[in-house]
Amino acid sequence: MIIAKTGRLHVVATPIGNLGDLSPRARSTLAECALVAAEDTRHTGALLKSAGISTPLVSLHDHNEAHRAPELIETLRGGASVALVSDAGTPAISDPGFELVRAAVAAGIEVVAVPGPCAAVAALSIAAQPTDRFCFEGFLPARAQARCAKLAELGAEPRTLVFYESPHRVAETLEDCVRAFGADRTAAVAREITKLHETTYRGTLGELAARAGADSNFTRGEIVLVVHGAPPAPRGEGDGHGGALDRALNVLLAELPLKQAAGLAAKLTGARDNEAYKRALHLKGN
Repeated sequence: MIIAKTGRLHVVATPIGNLGDLSPRARSTLAECALVAAEDTRHTGALLKSAGISTPLVSLHDHNEAHRAPELIETLRGGASVALVSDAGTPAISDPGFELVRAAVAAGIEVVAVPGPCAAVAALSIAAQPTDRFCFEGFLPARAQARCAKLAELGAEPRTLVFYESPHRVAETLEDCVRAFGADRTAAVAREITKLHETTYRGTLGELAARAGADSNFTRGEIVLVVHGAPPAPRGEGDGHGGALDRALNVLLAELPLKQAAGLAAKLTGARDNEAYKRALHLKGN
């Protein structure tokens, strides 16, 4: 019995700004595959044209991945190899592609990485923050209440935190980080990595929040925020969970009614409801 050979799915990292970062292996993979599945075919089309590659393109983005993935699986089953790319960086890292990769693995199709640029790792490497352990959180919620709740949840996280953020929200997010983590926590904001106007701002969260409000260039371009992890917290007065309860309450009380803030803080930190409520009353009073 002859078993038909399936194609491979190649997950190909592409430049995040500088076209010189397209690796020789990525270039040859894009040229040799039967099809390139791209987040934006116009954007990737320009990249392929600059590299002298004429491989056909098909779109694969957040709005069509659910129904496009099965079509691509059939293409792969037929023996044709497919390259998966996003607009910039590594596919499936806060970009489309996860559903296709998962479907390919489930179908027994070989999935291989063609590694290269990733904005999160690039920013971390130049942020001057600890790199031995880090936590990638992708994009924070756009809505202020959900964003503050997420930051409160991360208040006691000891690993370096890495976020993606849009330029029009970065100033607001930095203010939220000040409330969640304290003004003295160190951080870095990397914008336009590998591009002409690449800039990295380093300092405390308080300093960066002030800079964001004063420097018009700060809020332009693609942005990665890197924040130092939480130091070991001493047991706080009335807080059997270190400083985590106070940090959560300080953020949530700025956005929510006292009772709701106390209830959510208790869930985030594992504190008892009555303990969180009493502490919220104390902090609100001060």
